[in-house]
Amino acid sequence: MTRQTARVTLADVQRPVVGRIDAVATDLRKIIAADFPLIQEVNGHLLQMKGKMLRPTLLLLANQAAAAEDPRCNRLAAVIELIHLATLVHDDSVDHSALRRGMPTINSLFSHQISVIMGDYLYSRAIIELVRLEDVDPLRVLARVTNEMTIGEMRQLGAYDALSFREEDYELLIRSKTASLFSAACECGALRAASETRAALRSYGDALGMAFQIADDLLDYTEPVAVTGKPTGHDLKEHKVTLPLIAALPCFSDGERREAQALFATAEPSDEQVARLSDLVARSGGLDFARARAQEYALKAEAALATLEPSEARDALQGAIIYAVERRR
Repeated sequence: MTRQTARVTLADVQRPVVGRIDAVATDLRKIIAADFPLIQEVNGHLLQMKGKMLRPTLLLLANQAAAAEDPRCNRLAAVIELIHLATLVHDDSVDHSALRRGMPTINSLFSHQISVIMGDYLYSRAIIELVRLEDVDPLRVLARVTNEMTIGEMRQLGAYDALSFREEDYELLIRSKTASLFSAACECGALRAASETRAALRSYGDALGMAFQIADDLLDYTEPVAVTGKPTGHDLKEHKVTLPLIAALPCFSDGERREAQALFATAEPSDEQVARLSDLVARSGGLDFARARAQEYALKAEAALATLEPSEARDALQGAIIYAVERRR
């Protein structure tokens, strides 16, 4: 991927659709509104956690890049963000996470029971909105994706011997949990485009999502809580094996591998254990390997975009690739 000297921010990526992003946020608030007081209270906290609206941005940009006018796009973008929020609420409960984007999670602020039910509520609201469109096409895409994301979560929970987790396993996992929704967002923006354009944007979203998640997993090794919104080494503390560790493990000595096994056998690893393993991963080339793999997916995303006609939106999607692999959250 061609590197730029100037850093690409999310604001740069969103510039062609910035006004529509505000409209999507308004739609999102309307969709999740409820008369029930507890849901209202949880919604208030949830909307503060909604993040940067990257997935809705991709949908809107894909629609512009495909030159396929679709008046449903704002509502579909809100549904995409709604599904994303539902996955975060459920993931935080499953992982017993206390922080998300530097704020208390729903499960830590309320309870795990409320978190699970709230995630279900968000999914059900997404389904209602899709049914209201009276078009099976977006429903088909997003039903498939929510199923893939659920299977991805089960795949992660089923990894009983974490240190035997292979790169192939990791890629299957992040394609299910992350890249599938990126791909769906881009495809939903091109539902009324030619089949070749729709396929190109679906492929772009998949490759972008893979690069994004690998870069995100790298940040857990390299960036402090002030940047990531969660403690450094959070994944290791939760016994999650990501690509940097997978790549580094074959280079470990027997003693270093025993240190890794000891960390994963400890219910609550100490900060010293996490720092030591993070250092071993870096010195064994795990971070460099992961960065290279993220760049490979960035190139695949670029190749998919190359089939589209030049436009401001296509340039923004190109910028999204740089943002994904070089950001600091």
